[in-house]
Amino acid sequence: MKNTTKLKHILQLYTVSLDMDAEEQIHLSLFSKHKSGTATFADKSYTKVMGRAFSHMMKTVKEQTKKR
Repeated sequence: MKNTTKLKHILQLYTVSLDMDAEEQIHLSLFSKHKSGTATFADKSYTKVMGRAFSHMMKTVKEQTKKR
């Protein structure tokens, strides 16, 4: 799955913040639109950060589905 597709899915459930520090490490923060949860991922690779964020989103969705 391409990063743009992952981002599109993530944006349906989260507000996203992207930042880069002085060491050129990318920080991607997720803020839930429906709950009070947040998560932050950091790496030098945008692809890895996006993959971790997407994986986190899928895990959260799976947990919410089990609770119902």
